[in-house]
Amino acid sequence: MLSYPATIPLSSRTLNHLAERIRGHRKQRRSRWRRLNPGRQALLALAHLRNGDTYTRLAAGFEIGVATAWRYVQEATALLATAADDLATAMERIRRLAYAILDGTLIPIDRVADQRPYYSGKHKHHGVNVQVIADAAGRLVWASPALPGSVHDLTAARTHGIIDALTRADVMTFADKGYQGARGSLRTPFKRRRFRPKLSRRQKAVNRTHAKIRARGERAIATLKTWKILNKLRCCPRRATTIVHAILVLHHVEANRYAA
Repeated sequence: MLSYPATIPLSSRTLNHLAERIRGHRKQRRSRWRRLNPGRQALLALAHLRNGDTYTRLAAGFEIGVATAWRYVQEATALLATAADDLATAMERIRRLAYAILDGTLIPIDRVADQRPYYSGKHKHHGVNVQVIADAAGRLVWASPALPGSVHDLTAARTHGIIDALTRADVMTFADKGYQGARGSLRTPFKRRRFRPKLSRRQKAVNRTHAKIRARGERAIATLKTWKILNKLRCCPRRATTIVHAILVLHHVEANRYAA
């Protein structure tokens, strides 16, 4: 098998953060000798999450078995996910924002046996729904647990309690037409209806301004998907939440914001 050197577009701060978590976990469990030291295991996990390298490629590159590579990645991902903030903790920061931007994204997955709940009629393929909250600059603040792709954005936001939390915190939040009827502190664009076929000039101007603000929220989703593992998840959909939360922790460490 041929091999070549590759890079991971992350700083050493992120590598050291993950390696320290792994080192602490091993010390707590009094783990014995392993094939890879904490630094190498952290590098293995980052290559999988950031570059999307498969377990077969990682096993060949790190000279370990495929099962060992899988086990090491699962362990590192779980350690990171446990450190992710829940919505209540994230709201302590969100309530200090000038305003927030809420949007949903679909993370593609492989087809599974029980595929109907994961098929999104909007996107015409299978995936999981993740709700994303961004700040006024379009920076990623928080991402929700994953739900099946057939779940509508408004339903997902209500299921996670996002709308109620934003309303209680009195945070003005901009969202697209998919959140029409959410009420509370959410602001959605005007929508044409059967009894109102045309929008007024003022309503069109409001919609244009609204779209410019919401466009910044797309940056947060794009930031989340720079982690190549999310291009298409080839694992059990139930693991999507763990992966998304692990990536959220790593992103905040890399950006040096909200990191524990």
